[in-house]
This record gives sequence, structure tokens and C-alpha cells, in this order.
Amino acid sequence: MENPFPESHESLWRRRLPAADQAKLHGQPELELEARLTEALARLPQAPVPSNFTARVLAAIELEEARATRKTWTWRWNWHAILPRFAAATAVLLVAGLGIQRYETGQHRAQLARSLSVVASAQTVPSVEALENLEVIQRMSQPAHADADLLVALQ
Repeated sequence: MENPFPESHESLWRRRLPAADQAKLHGQPELELEARLTEALARLPQAPVPSNFTARVLAAIELEEARATRKTWTWRWNWHAILPRFAAATAVLLVAGLGIQRYETGQHRAQLARSLSVVASAQTVPSVEALENLEVIQRMSQPAHADADLLVALQ
């Protein structure tokens, strides 16, 4: 069965066939179906299309392309995500460092207080008589220097 209309499907989509050509279609059920479908679509009212329809379609295509490229993710610096995390980590480390430093200082002071208590309990307090004669005791502990004038007179 040879097709009497070259490119008949496309021609049926674009225009309505004259009555003479429609009579030739009765032997071909596929082309008859196409002709009836074209007539039914021609009777439909035109759908209202917004004035920015083309721009919206192009924006949707760009969005889909952007999503497709995002799926092939490459690591890039995203400062809006990294900076708050870095600031929070820095704050945690700073607080931890200060806490450790304060703990070490407290431990050092406690050790110093224990050492002082051991030293204070080991030494005896001098008696009242020793404190009264403190000046004499201090002069006794000074080294004795020979009196040069006295030595010269004795010779």
C-alpha cells in the first residue's frame, strides 16, 4: 500500500485538508485518525499564554541545567557556610583553652599553698627572748674585720 501523500503526517498536522484530499484518506486508517485529530485540535479555543511565557520557559531550562551541573558537585569555598562554622569552632577552642589555663593556674596555686603549709609547720617560731636580743644576734652574725689602726699600734 503506497502512501499517496508524501509527508502526509506532517501536512495533516499543519493544515486542514480539502474535501477532495480527505476522500482519498478513507483507505488509510492512520491518516484518517490524524485528520480527525487535527480537526478536533483546530476546534479547541486558544489557551491564554502570559506575556512572559518564553522568558519563564527559558528560566526553567536554565534552572534544570544548573541543577544538573550541581549534581556533578565539585568542592568550592562557600564562605556563607564555612565562616559561621569556623567562628563557632574558634569560640569553642578559645573557651576550652581559657578553661584549661584557669584550671592549671588553680592547680598551681593549690600546690603552692600546700608547700607553704608544709614549710610553715616544719619551722619553729623563735622565742620571745631571742626576738628581744635580735640586734645583738644580728651583729654577731656579721663577719669580723680586723681594725687596721689597732694592728699598726700593736706592732
